[in-house]
Amino acid sequence: MTTPQMTMNMSTAETSDRLSVGLPRAGSRAGATSGAAPLKDNHWQLLQIVLFWAGAILLPLGLVVIVLGWYGAANTPYQYDQLSYLVSGGLLGLGLTFTGGFLYFGAWLARLAADAKESQRRLADTLLVLADVTSRAAHTRDDGVDVSALPVTAGDGTTMHRRDCALIAHREDLHPVGESNGHLTPCRVCRP
Repeated sequence: MTTPQMTMNMSTAETSDRLSVGLPRAGSRAGATSGAAPLKDNHWQLLQIVLFWAGAILLPLGLVVIVLGWYGAANTPYQYDQLSYLVSGGLLGLGLTFTGGFLYFGAWLARLAADAKESQRRLADTLLVLADVTSRAAHTRDDGVDVSALPVTAGDGTTMHRRDCALIAHREDLHPVGESNGHLTPCRVCRP
């Protein structure tokens, strides 16, 4: 028997399942390049695209305005008309050209920053994997047994710990647990 609340919960779950089909899970890297709105949470990539297209429009537009200003000044016999062409075509065109060039430069810097961020993320992931591999290698013997998982006792204690337990990590008098050690209570922290 279904209640209205259960029906609403089921329809909400079905809707969220339908909406999430084909979309990556939260935290996955694939979301940056796929889906309906790939730039939704990626502000740096959006900034780079806006700077690129603004520079791509303004730089050639400035060059066209300079050429039109030159053409107008060259084809008029009156000096006062030449001055207006020089100001409107030459200076406005130079301003648009320099602005477009600086926006291209900004897009290039945004791209460099995004690439540096991605390479730092990859380097950090690689270092974490390397640290995990080396720590595991340091805790295994030649026959492949994990030394940190072997049970030990500290001194003449009656509590059995893992070798990597935080309670006995500073101790030097660790002894492996043998079969003849009698009844030992397991540690409640490391649970060997």
